[in-house]
Amino acid sequence: MNSHENARLTARGRARLVARMGEIGVNAAAAESGVSVRTAYKWRARFEREGDAGLGDRSSRPHRVRSALSAAQQDRVLALRQDRRPIRDIAEALGCPYATVRRCIVRHGLSRLPSVEVRPPVVRYEHERPGEMLHLDTKKLGRIEKLGHRITGNPRDHTRGAGWEVLHLAVDDHSRLAYTEVLADERKDTTTGFLKRALAWFAEHSVTTRRIMTDNGMAYRSQPFADALRQQGIRHIFTKPYTPRTNGKAERFVQTALREWAYAYAYRHSSERTEHLARWQHHYNHHRRHSALGYQPPISRIPLNNVSNLNT
Repeated sequence: MNSHENARLTARGRARLVARMGEIGVNAAAAESGVSVRTAYKWRARFEREGDAGLGDRSSRPHRVRSALSAAQQDRVLALRQDRRPIRDIAEALGCPYATVRRCIVRHGLSRLPSVEVRPPVVRYEHERPGEMLHLDTKKLGRIEKLGHRITGNPRDHTRGAGWEVLHLAVDDHSRLAYTEVLADERKDTTTGFLKRALAWFAEHSVTTRRIMTDNGMAYRSQPFADALRQQGIRHIFTKPYTPRTNGKAERFVQTALREWAYAYAYRHSSERTEHLARWQHHYNHHRRHSALGYQPPISRIPLNNVSNLNT
């Protein structure tokens, strides 16, 4: 075994230490070799017991190790764990130490049991052309009147009654091209107005909308919203109740917007945050790389011959 890189003594140095102890005494020999008196006594005692072999390096492996579980015991542990038994109960049932059973369970990846409810399979889809499906959604945002306690760290910097404003968004299923507005509320007239402006914006980008998917919010179920879709000949699809993943592309956009725009900077007022939204939307549509698009921005999936002036 190789000596430690910072070791003061090798096997030859230990032999010399033992020899010098007989010549000049323990204290002087220890000082000469640069070790403690206790270390010098240790090497002399080992030499007296084992001779020259006792002066060599030894393995750091302990002389005794805790008893390991047999193959049959391990199978029993895993079977009980898969029956959702607590680790301490398994240890008591087998008469084994808790730590030993726990190491076995961790080693086999069963320290965290899966949820009792089986998750439904992930269904991913993407329409073939822009406009075949638009995903609409909203997200409430707290109004900002000054820097709050999350920025300053002072719990007194808290504004009560500032109210809310709402981010309205529309995301194209194929290209992920997005249109957004921050509005005062999410009532039916407000939401219907956003819908009309969103359809016009997508039309300017040569995207003809054929279907729209929304959740079951009251504004989306309202008559003005339905009339606006009927006038445009657009089919309305609702998500499954209490299942946000059905409208997953909109939900994903919300998380991206919160992380990269709404909560990315220390805004001093809501108006400052709203002003920044247009710049961030342009960055998202024209420059931000999207993993689902082969790390290209959403505008790359819009025919360039129709939007050549928008790709800057």
